[in-house]
Amino acid sequence: MSSELVPRNTSAAPVRADGDHRYKAVQAKLGRLGKSLDDASVELEVLHRSMQGIAKHTDGVATDVDNAELDPKFFDLTTNVATALVGAARSIKTLSATAQETANLTHKARRVHAKLYGPLDDIRSNRREKTPRAGFFNR
Repeated sequence: MSSELVPRNTSAAPVRADGDHRYKAVQAKLGRLGKSLDDASVELEVLHRSMQGIAKHTDGVATDVDNAELDPKFFDLTTNVATALVGAARSIKTLSATAQETANLTHKARRVHAKLYGPLDDIRSNRREKTPRAGFFNR
């Protein structure tokens, strides 16, 4: 089991926040955001399992230290590390669940957006005449 964390090579946000609010652009942004959140949830779940395994292994090391009758401070320190790893694993599990919940809400928002604005986009996209931008008549 490897305890090395390998950073992802992402230098930019998964979805660029810009002023493009056209239907297809919003659909694409929601799709990319949902996929990024799904991916993050899976990666966090893998990290959670790895962290649990490391915590269990560290607890075993603490038992070995105790059985070897080493200075009790080493047992205490190793036990503290195992406890901290268990806590970190729980927090990662919570973060993973939150990322998945946010992904599900993003996918739902994309479906609702498509339901509400897809037919309007079809009408506007299939016209030969130019039509006013959304919000034009609200000025």
